[in-house]
Amino acid sequence: MEKSIDQNGQSYSRFWFIFTLLVGTFTMSISQSSLSTAYPTLMHSFGISADTVQWLTTGFMLVMCVSMPISPWMLSNLNFKTMFIAALALFDIGSLMIVFTPASWGANGFWFMMVGRALEAFAVGVLFPSYQSVLLEITPKDQRGTTMGIAGLVMGSALACGPIVSGIILKFFSWKSLFIFFMIIITVIIILAATGLIRDVMPRHSTSLDWLSVFLSIGLIGIMYVVNLAAKKNVNWTINGIILVVSVLAIVWFCHRQLALEEPLLELRVLKTFNYDLAVLLTSISYIALIVTTIIFPLYYQGVLHVSPFVSGMSLVPGAVFLSILNPLTGKLADKIGFKPTMLVGMAMIICGWLIAWLVLDRLSLLAMILCAMIIEGGNAFVMMPAVTLGANSLPNDLVSHGTAVITTVRQVLGSAGVAVATIVLTVGTSHALGAGRQQLQASLHGYHLVFMMMVVIEIIGLILALLLKNTKKQAA
Repeated sequence: MEKSIDQNGQSYSRFWFIFTLLVGTFTMSISQSSLSTAYPTLMHSFGISADTVQWLTTGFMLVMCVSMPISPWMLSNLNFKTMFIAALALFDIGSLMIVFTPASWGANGFWFMMVGRALEAFAVGVLFPSYQSVLLEITPKDQRGTTMGIAGLVMGSALACGPIVSGIILKFFSWKSLFIFFMIIITVIIILAATGLIRDVMPRHSTSLDWLSVFLSIGLIGIMYVVNLAAKKNVNWTINGIILVVSVLAIVWFCHRQLALEEPLLELRVLKTFNYDLAVLLTSISYIALIVTTIIFPLYYQGVLHVSPFVSGMSLVPGAVFLSILNPLTGKLADKIGFKPTMLVGMAMIICGWLIAWLVLDRLSLLAMILCAMIIEGGNAFVMMPAVTLGANSLPNDLVSHGTAVITTVRQVLGSAGVAVATIVLTVGTSHALGAGRQQLQASLHGYHLVFMMMVVIEIIGLILALLLKNTKKQAA
């Protein structure tokens, strides 16, 4: 096994380091998308509405958006082994709170559960950019495509596997078993990390934490909160309009402050690099395609095709498997032929997947939709992590952690916005068709047609951006 040297001058196995890092991150990230199949059960248990229960996923994503920009500071100032174990422990604490939430508390119990969910999200938000920065730090530049291709299994496969894992567990056990399952694996990873498989591998440069920047970044939560209200009825738009304006101003101030500080919380000057900017947009656009697939397709399976939550979850398996197989291969492909042609192939696949899905929607074929999901998720393997690697390769080594934090934060924000907008289009489109006198099935199909066509347009924009890339075959080789 290949040996590397940590910051203390001691050798360690890079294989087991990466294995432990990825398994821990994979397990934590599954939780991001795993609760969608449990919504009906949780609504019944706590006596809450669909709008309320959705905050288990939406709130999770919002907290992640705020904790992600803190990760570069943590990587520069903390021992990585300590940081990794602390994040896992925080996730366990949050899961424990959820497991011990009594359903008898009703809606109050749900909001107590949300506190545990927020702790989980903070841990995932800190670790997600960090694990990518660490992998890029310990991997030679000419091997980064391959390594990040394997890391893509965590990002893509975990998101796709969430509904699958929850569907299987919920078929045989209670909803709390899902969090117990996460806790068991995370606890094992903590033990493995503590025994020496995780080492301190990041160089440290002590700086003070800019708390004002941390506070201003909360504006992201305000913006996404208001966006998620767009399709809801009886919304007080006076109050929420004020929230939106204040949140936008906070983010503008945040960005201005980062550009003015000598040691910013998040180094936004990385955005001056053209290829990096394109990489940020490409990984975000491919992520939108992936996350919308894992949320909208199960809604179609259950709402239009009337299959069970278990069948709906298992219908995501082929796409997740295809994505998992392709991720390491596309990393090697990017190392060999360059990032531009690799990502052009991926964007073309994603466009074809959404376009074919739009054309076959009315056939009500589960198999056809599964194949379309496979094409979309397979295309994602050619774009998302190769774009992260391209972005890192475009920056000096001392800015890689900031670069991955920016790219991951933007991806998460745009992914959350993509899901919100897709849900709004589906809801409004269906309601409008019902109001025009269409039957429920035809109205639902009209809503899905609008969503799928919107996704085709978004991914065509991604293809155009990929065409603007400067090929980096020589740089990556």
